[in-house]
Amino acid sequence: MAKQSKFLSGPVIDPPAISGGMTVRRLIDETFLAYNAGRLREACQLFAGRMLADDVTIGMSLTGALTPAGLARSAIIPLIEAGFVDWIVSTGANLYHDTHFGIGKTLHRGDHQWNDTLLRKEEVIRIYDIVFDYDVLLSTDRFFREILSAPEFQRPMSSAEMHYLCGKYLDERERQLGLKGSTLLATAYRCGVPVYTSSPGDSSIGMNVAALSLSGMGPQIDVSLDVNETAAIVLAAKRGGGASGVFILGGGSPKNFLLQTEPQIQEVLGIAEAGHDYFIQITDARPDTGGLSGATPSEAVSWGKVDPRALPDTVVCYLDSTIGLPIVTAYATDTHAPRKLKRLYDRRKELVEALKTEHEAALCARK
Repeated sequence: MAKQSKFLSGPVIDPPAISGGMTVRRLIDETFLAYNAGRLREACQLFAGRMLADDVTIGMSLTGALTPAGLARSAIIPLIEAGFVDWIVSTGANLYHDTHFGIGKTLHRGDHQWNDTLLRKEEVIRIYDIVFDYDVLLSTDRFFREILSAPEFQRPMSSAEMHYLCGKYLDERERQLGLKGSTLLATAYRCGVPVYTSSPGDSSIGMNVAALSLSGMGPQIDVSLDVNETAAIVLAAKRGGGASGVFILGGGSPKNFLLQTEPQIQEVLGIAEAGHDYFIQITDARPDTGGLSGATPSEAVSWGKVDPRALPDTVVCYLDSTIGLPIVTAYATDTHAPRKLKRLYDRRKELVEALKTEHEAALCARK
């Protein structure tokens, strides 16, 4: 008998029939066998099987209109509360629209084919097949302008500190309305998860910050502090004998901000480091058109963003985040016990000081 090729050593494709009583774990492990279903299975298994080790610090980036679809409450908040996400980079829009739920406003399922001219006449806002009253925006704007006028906001701060303070107010509003667990920012506040935005002015939150600035009020967001705090979080994960993992939803600015932590450490600050250790991305973009924003994990290696030794521990799923995220969340919460919260928000100053010390040592070594 001829020797069998090594390329035929993988598991035989022999799935069971899908039944009504099948668990999420069995469905994914036993029937998601090829194409992007196969990549989603690999992402679930990598996330729950290796990335959720106690010594791995996990950063998540959020791009696209995920929170208006309710994905914060259904998928992201359970990950935060389980200790499966330690820090976040998000578009401001996701944080703004998530706030609607925390102040008691409603969003509704609609139809992406509805007449937008008629919707405009009836003061209805549409996000694809999600609709809500124009007053939802006005009420949320008023909420942010009111809290951002409070004394604790009247100074320079990182976007993480601004979002933490907003989360404190949202936590109280949720308590008053009986809506605990309805918003990402309030949950992040309770769990000590720092939430950054890579483009502070590019959202309705930023627009309201800008409006207050015309009267000499409101926070002054220190983007340099954002860059240094996020780099310090990643460096601390490595220097503590652990690893750094990234879970990327979509692409864009949040993805790059999450990944640029390693070039900031290595290229700019001159600190010896190798790159992130785990990489999962869910995206519907393509690298050949320039739309994947940082492209593939292997390309990220050339920038120092990903440790080349970690390439076997990288997965890119080419599918919609609104499909992939709930499935990963269901799989992870079903297969892995909650982790102790790292509460990185509380350690920001300490971590930046450690980053500064290593940078100064690197400068001295060059002289």
